[in-house]
Parts: sequence; C-alpha cells; structure tokens
Amino acid sequence: MTEALLALGSNLGDRKGLVDEAVVRLGRWPGIRLLARSSYYKTAPVGPVSQEWFLNIAVVLRTDIHPETLLAGCHAIEAALGRDRAVEIPLGPRFIDIDLIAFGEVTRSGAGLNLPHPRFAERGFVLVPLSEVAPAARIGGRTVAGYLAAADRSKVEKFDWPVPVL
Repeated sequence: MTEALLALGSNLGDRKGLVDEAVVRLGRWPGIRLLARSSYYKTAPVGPVSQEWFLNIAVVLRTDIHPETLLAGCHAIEAALGRDRAVEIPLGPRFIDIDLIAFGEVTRSGAGLNLPHPRFAERGFVLVPLSEVAPAARIGGRTVAGYLAAADRSKVEKFDWPVPVL
C-alpha cells in the first residue's frame, strides 16, 4: 500500500459541493482508503485570465493501485463533475481540479504523469492544506512542512466550515 497526496480545487459552480463530491467519489474506489482531508481554503487564482477565487483542500489516501491508474481515475471524476480539458483555458477557471501531488517516494517524468507534481513547492494553495493533514510527509527528501516554510501563503485563507467526516 502506498500513501498518496492529492490537492483538489474548484472555482466554478458550487465549489464546496464539487470538492466534497470529488472526495466522496475517491473514497468509493476499490483499492483506495481515505486517511485524512484538510479544512477548506479560499485562494487567489493563478493563471492568464481574470477568474473567481478557488476553494482548495488536500487529501491523503492509501492505495494499492498504480499512480497512472489513480491519475486516470482522478481525471474521470473531474469529467463526471463537469471538467472538459479539451475546451478549458490552461490555468483558467474549472469546475474541479484534482492533482496527484505525490505517490509515496515515486519519481517519474513523462508525457502523462510527473511525480512529484512539478510545481507543488511553489504553490501555497497546495502546501497550506497539505501541511494541515500531512506535515511530516516526505516529498523529494523534504517534508511538506519544510516546503511550506519557504512558500508564499499570503493569498490562502482558511474557512471555518465544518469538514465532513471520512
């Protein structure tokens, strides 16, 4: 079994409903056990077009499936919840985004999958929620908390909404 770290976000439609439904769908997958999920965070968008703020969370799961299979499943959940990668603007608004940040200590670089996620260490909107649920997780030889210490957290704001029980 391998521990995987995922970041989820939405800035279109019912953000909270979409993020929560994505977590529910992840938890229903055979071979996946959800271990933890973070609080909700409001974050400033990063991208080439004007867009609404994002709602972001992070989840930790344990799985016996391959990282490519997990990523394909994440993409299938995104599509089922309204994301259409064929027509969206890169780094633009989206109904749901599920990023595979790390898969144990696996490192991989390829056309469809890069592990760990190539830009996670630059993104406060990933590191703040991730540090809430997995501060000691090691990615590329450093802990999530270590990456967070050097990250810009200025545009990440925690919501006081109750977090659903896993």
